[in-house]
Amino acid sequence: MKELAQDLKMECDILDVLEALGCFPQWALTVRYKGPLLDEDALNKAAESGLASEDFCELCIWLSSQIQSLCGLEEGLSSTADGKDVESLQLEMSGFLKELACPYSTLISGEIKDRLKKKEDCLKVLLFMSTELQALQVLHFKQRKGSRLAKNNEIHQELQMICDALGLPKSSDIPALLSNAEAKVKDVLSKIPNRCVGKPLFKTPLNTDQTERLEKINDALCSEYECRRRMLMKRLDVTIQSFGWSDRAKAKTDDIARIYQPKRYGLAPKATISLAHLLAAREDLSKITRTSSGITREKTVCAINRVLMGRVPDRGGRPTEIEPPPPEMPPWQKRQDGVVSHDCIDVLGNPQGRDFHCHVCALKGAYMNLISCDS
Repeated sequence: MKELAQDLKMECDILDVLEALGCFPQWALTVRYKGPLLDEDALNKAAESGLASEDFCELCIWLSSQIQSLCGLEEGLSSTADGKDVESLQLEMSGFLKELACPYSTLISGEIKDRLKKKEDCLKVLLFMSTELQALQVLHFKQRKGSRLAKNNEIHQELQMICDALGLPKSSDIPALLSNAEAKVKDVLSKIPNRCVGKPLFKTPLNTDQTERLEKINDALCSEYECRRRMLMKRLDVTIQSFGWSDRAKAKTDDIARIYQPKRYGLAPKATISLAHLLAAREDLSKITRTSSGITREKTVCAINRVLMGRVPDRGGRPTEIEPPPPEMPPWQKRQDGVVSHDCIDVLGNPQGRDFHCHVCALKGAYMNLISCDS
């Protein structure tokens, strides 16, 4: 009685999942199952017959093809219409379930011929494959929706910042919100001097192609500066960590962490510069300010600038104190009289090396052999 109730529950779950497949718009026309096993009695008969049922095999093949297309599996089930025997389908089913990490041990272990003889095992296969396909559909739908939501969320945050800066009430109607923001900006600009805002740095209107190119350039720059930021942040972490090596600093580890960590977590590795910053830039941004100027020093001055370093160990590195390396070649010496050299001179009077000497001697020896043979 308990097994009957369990089978009935699995049948209901399978029917619910098969009907739910294709509920997302992008899969509505391609992944919705329209076979005969949507009927409860037909599903019950097919599960009892197992691989002997053509409808059961077709449903398994259809589920495997949809799963394989979504997650790129190597294993899969091929159609039995070309006269394939049941044993080949069982082997393919075994490999496919193992690649999916099927949790039912009775379906992936034991004798292959005996794995799908029971109705319960056939229902487990259908339930596992159908729920696996449903989970893959949900994950892919969230990924696509997440990419759009991420972009929309960024736009929504920008709009909220505009409303907060201009003191406008927040609204979900974006066109009306932009119209109100434009009117507010014009009203504010009319009340301030002309020189307060300044002229724009970028004055050329952009078309669609130019905007896309600038966005690609900005993406490349953001990636480059993100790499630089991560390197500087890593150097900062290593420097602070080296301060904790001394005995005095070890006693104040908690104090250092309490002061340093909030400031460290406030540093973002990713750059936040976008095309909007280029359009909003004024001409004063192009003016180069010295790092030692008064305006800049107002933000960078701190108590550590007044600390003078004491005597430090001599690290060397002065070129005048470095000894020259030993010579790679021995010094040239004048040829001494009476010393036989292995070098020879060719017919033009040019000195030749040992290889030339050996070659000439070999030719001379061959010539002498020929003369002796002729005589």
